[in-house]
Amino acid sequence: MQFPKSLAAAAVLLASIAASPAWAFDPFTIRDIRLEGLQRVEAGTVFATMGLRAGDTYSDERGSAAIRELFKLGLFKDVRIDVNGNVLVVVVEERPTIADVDFVGTKEFDKAALQKALREIGLADGQAYDKALADRAEQELKRQYISRSLYNAQVITTVTPLEKNRVNLTFTVTEGEPARIKEVHVVGNKAFSESTLLDLFDQDTGGWLDWYTKSNQYSRTKFNGDLETLRSYYITRGYLEFRIDSTQVAISPDRQTLTLTINITEGEKFVVAGVKLAGDYMGHEDEFKTLVTIRPGRPYNGEDVAATTKAFTDYFGTFGYAFARVKADPEIDRANNRVTLVLKAEASRRAYVRRINIGGNSRTRDEVIRREFRQYEGAWYDGNKIRASRDRVDRLGFFTDVNVDTVDVPGSPDQVDLAVNVTEKPTGSLQLGAGYSSTDKVSLTFGITQENVFGSGNYLGLSVNTSSYNRTISLTATDPYFTKDGISRTLNVFHTTTRPYYEADGNYKLASDGGSVRFGFPVGEQDTVFLGIGLERWSFTPGTNGTYTLVDGSYVYTATPQAYLDYFKCTGTAPSVSCAKSSMIAIPATLGWSRDDRDSALVPTRGRLQSANLEMGVGSELRYLKTNYQYQQYFPLSKQYTLAINGQLGYARALGDSTYPIFKNFYAGGLGSIRGFEQNSLGPKDSVTEGALGGTRKAIFNMEFSTPFPGAGNDKTLRLYTFFDAGNVFADRTAGMTDAQWKAQNRIRASTGIGISWISPLGPLRLAYAVPLIYQKEDTANNIAADRTQRFQFQIGTSF
Repeated sequence: MQFPKSLAAAAVLLASIAASPAWAFDPFTIRDIRLEGLQRVEAGTVFATMGLRAGDTYSDERGSAAIRELFKLGLFKDVRIDVNGNVLVVVVEERPTIADVDFVGTKEFDKAALQKALREIGLADGQAYDKALADRAEQELKRQYISRSLYNAQVITTVTPLEKNRVNLTFTVTEGEPARIKEVHVVGNKAFSESTLLDLFDQDTGGWLDWYTKSNQYSRTKFNGDLETLRSYYITRGYLEFRIDSTQVAISPDRQTLTLTINITEGEKFVVAGVKLAGDYMGHEDEFKTLVTIRPGRPYNGEDVAATTKAFTDYFGTFGYAFARVKADPEIDRANNRVTLVLKAEASRRAYVRRINIGGNSRTRDEVIRREFRQYEGAWYDGNKIRASRDRVDRLGFFTDVNVDTVDVPGSPDQVDLAVNVTEKPTGSLQLGAGYSSTDKVSLTFGITQENVFGSGNYLGLSVNTSSYNRTISLTATDPYFTKDGISRTLNVFHTTTRPYYEADGNYKLASDGGSVRFGFPVGEQDTVFLGIGLERWSFTPGTNGTYTLVDGSYVYTATPQAYLDYFKCTGTAPSVSCAKSSMIAIPATLGWSRDDRDSALVPTRGRLQSANLEMGVGSELRYLKTNYQYQQYFPLSKQYTLAINGQLGYARALGDSTYPIFKNFYAGGLGSIRGFEQNSLGPKDSVTEGALGGTRKAIFNMEFSTPFPGAGNDKTLRLYTFFDAGNVFADRTAGMTDAQWKAQNRIRASTGIGISWISPLGPLRLAYAVPLIYQKEDTANNIAADRTQRFQFQIGTSF
């Protein structure tokens, strides 16, 4: 479009007038300076900023510089300078002050978090209002909504004037519905089908659970992660020259659906012909060769190459060479599709650690992290010790992420700093558990724990069980660094009231009160040995309410299991029963060992957990030995599938000529042992009441196969698992027991089933439905009762 020449000339004239100063003054000596327009800003702030004083020589240049400095304060909307004789008059118009910042309609983001973000950039109550900052905040908020697939989100900024030159700032948001991924395409694939490649992605077109997983809501971060997964899939299968040529994200005209297209070039598949070492290996070539995981004759695997170069770099670090560089250069034989990898190493220079800087721990004290470090300040850089330190901090369980980075020290080529950055997680938890059975009806368990009390690293826990047959209250406190050498101390006090699981309505009870102290001694980096001593008081009260049970052809009034009456040497007939040993004192001494190298305590996919414990009754009338061992192993079959096994073995017996305390028996059945059976209901039964008595030997085996939940994609917080449980508890044969009864009680029980594991917003939740495979049916001919089954169980825990 062309403007008339007369209009163009007028525009030039106006521009030249606007560009020149409104007033021009001859230089003069300032006699006084007067300020006009100030309301909240202190006069001293203006005088200190403008750089002009009475007695100074004023010039237009100095006046312009003073105006610029005052504008830089961000407190004024307008500033101008007038001259009245030799008096300099500075006229300002203050920006309004923000009285309040509010967000309306924000559901996707927390309002408090948004207000905190604005406060950091200067948009908060008490700050001067800056329209440029408000506009920038509006645009950034829109970008954040787009990153969450809310392409139709509208943000309107409203500035409401108030008295005393104040304003309210309000961001009104209409979020709209998120755009859904309608189609995902991979173009250029030949070796693998599109469906195979799309199964690798966390983002997809959704399923019946997309309301929870939100896998069909586009996220650039997740999309980049999927691209890396795709690249890794090809690189680990021999496609050395695989590349992603381009990606397209197409949005529909109504901004409701997206189509993702990924264009790739697979390249040829290469086989490793050999591996060579080149460069400076400080005379340790043979040691480095043992670290090579690349295997000639197999397809090129990028993960093996990365693992080998990392192992080389880490090994250089054990000699103090923090800046060592290792590069894998491929020598490609395209005629035969073979590749030889040359590992070139440069040791660089040796360094020692100057400082260890810790960040991200707003709650946890620095000392809690520092005491886990095996790399010390002022010592030579040691890669093994740094990795061990990182793992030890991670195993504290206080952080979702732990990173240790090496930072150069400017001007000191032989020094480095270690930057330890942690991301804290809630360490308090509330555990709830429930079960239902025909005898116990609904039983609840409750627990509240804090693994990091006041950021000290100490543990404090309270647990309560409301079961009709097993009521418990227990308080436990652990100081993991009771001494500076890392010796831990655990204190425990408890009160329990228990009785075996059976249907008779006897009101007998077995109560115990006591406490214990246990010390843990670190042995190496992964092993801990425990020593402890306790004091327990056991009291037994026979029942007075009971039922008539048919025993050997006649009805017997039963209010208490006969095995308990025999152990406590009770005489008389219910309801008038007296016991020679109604109260006993036990002094259990314990010796234990544990090792845990799982990758996660919450959702483990690899690693193992082992523990062993020995308990011995000493210094009292209760003299016994009780041992148990547990082994867990997790096998990552693929990104989606995990196989886990668990085994428990237990053995106990009396010492000397004493009788083994029946209340120290092992139990099996239910959660944590053999699902499909009522809690603690398996094993030997009382001869009269048929209540479970437990046994002096235990063998439990569990196997779980974990898979993605249908419709949830690769979401690790929601998993489906199948399981197989087997085992039982066993005891010596008692007098009067027939062969049929002996075999029935000691036969292995087994079950299988399916369950759901969900890291829900309330915390970890596990549901299981079990079907007994091997179980005892009722056998009236041999006076054998049926096993008590329990098919549905669940547990839930919530963080705060």
